[in-house]
Amino acid sequence: INININKTANKTHALTLSPLCPSTMKTFIPLLLSLAPLVSGFAPSTRHAAITRAPLSTSTVVTRATASTHEEDIELTRKVIIDYMAATDVGSDSVVDDDDDDDTTEAPIAPPQAAEKPKKKKKKSPPPVVEAGPVDISKLNIIVGVITKAWEHETADKLFCEEIDVGEAEPRQIATGVRAHYNAEDMVGRKVCILANLKSRKLMGFPSHGMVLCASTEDGSTVKFVEAPEDAVVGERIMVEGFEGEPATENQVVKKKMLDAIFPDLRTDENGVASYKGVALTAGTGKCVAEGGLADASVS
Repeated sequence: INININKTANKTHALTLSPLCPSTMKTFIPLLLSLAPLVSGFAPSTRHAAITRAPLSTSTVVTRATASTHEEDIELTRKVIIDYMAATDVGSDSVVDDDDDDDTTEAPIAPPQAAEKPKKKKKKSPPPVVEAGPVDISKLNIIVGVITKAWEHETADKLFCEEIDVGEAEPRQIATGVRAHYNAEDMVGRKVCILANLKSRKLMGFPSHGMVLCASTEDGSTVKFVEAPEDAVVGERIMVEGFEGEPATENQVVKKKMLDAIFPDLRTDENGVASYKGVALTAGTGKCVAEGGLADASVS
């Protein structure tokens, strides 16, 4: 610790304390306090102390302009030292080690955080796989439906547009080329057979999702709806005995050209009953029959 006492002609002096590191001040301040009486003995008597403290980057200066007693000099010296201690924060908890001149403290290290695991994307369940086997009528999903609305297509002369209840949340929209054989008002309320596992496609701009099965003569002069039994339930699957199995998907029906393989064996018998390879299509407690008993006609 450097202590400079400067005498002047008009009996004023300055006591200069050079800033030191906190660990050094912590060691020598008690010694300096014990030497305060000796330090004040070298100074001329002054009175009315005025204390001016400069920033800690510079030294602390004490100036006395008037005479004072010996006891006041001692007390003033002590005050300067104590004020200096407070200004430089000597002995505070910020001192890490007496042997280390660096009074900075290290910031606590945060514990490493576990990396977030990427969320796994849910895989969409694939459509049911149809076992390989012969292509027969069991691959077609033929269900019972009721025509609830029918109107003429705006631009196609042969097409009716229909809304058909098949037991789904929304009615199916299907276009049927029977405009030359039926009136729109005659179609509403009919319980018909719907081929449901066909992909939706636009017929002259109208989105048609499915097919209404009809029986027709070879020359196409007569076309009749194949009607489901009265007690058949809307949405019920129409079955053929001996040809049970899960239906194919819409894509499989198209990709494997199943209609080309099945329709040639789908006809009406001599009583107008729709049959596949001579076995009747059934629903409820009855058989599916072409309107009017149209016999020996192709069904599609």
